[in-house]
Amino acid sequence: MWIVLIALCLAGSIDVTAGSGCYGNIMEVPTTGANCATARQDRLSYCGVRASHQMAATDLRNMNKYKTEILAVGRSLCMDPAVIAGIISRESRAGAVLRNGWGDGGNAFGLMQIDKRWHKIRGAWNSEENISQGTEILISMIKSIQKKFSSWSQNQDLKGGIAAYNAGPGSIRNYSQVDNRTTGHDYSNDVVARAQYYKQHGY
Repeated sequence: MWIVLIALCLAGSIDVTAGSGCYGNIMEVPTTGANCATARQDRLSYCGVRASHQMAATDLRNMNKYKTEILAVGRSLCMDPAVIAGIISRESRAGAVLRNGWGDGGNAFGLMQIDKRWHKIRGAWNSEENISQGTEILISMIKSIQKKFSSWSQNQDLKGGIAAYNAGPGSIRNYSQVDNRTTGHDYSNDVVARAQYYKQHGY
């Protein structure tokens, strides 16, 4: 059965909207959520998973504008759409903070904030093509983490890959301090919690 599942994952033919894709189950990934500094960006008086969920909820209306594209990319690349949405929420607040698709001082483009200094950007900022490129980068980070930490579980690889999407695989030293070098020192924990919210809201 596992051989068939792996083959289907590689072919991108699993309907990940009904499951968790090929890279772990986001609902089973432990998370502490956003730290207080991240939560204060939304003037929240609380931190943690609750804050991540509230920020994800704030972004839900904008996120739904791109739901069709997110689900299509998830199906095509066998990535849980909720994970894609979690990154989009953290990176660009579902496009709300971008100027003509650009953020990070003009260095990063699109909903998933692809850095022009490291990648040749594809597609319009809110396009399926651009979301696909961001997701391909995420998958490459997960695979780098798999290679670097052969003893980690699939769900640990997923969280480590999310952290590496932000900070690079070289910055990930161990699982217990996976966010030690990420932006805000909470990137993967915040994204995981946001993704869990989106998983419960149709992604």
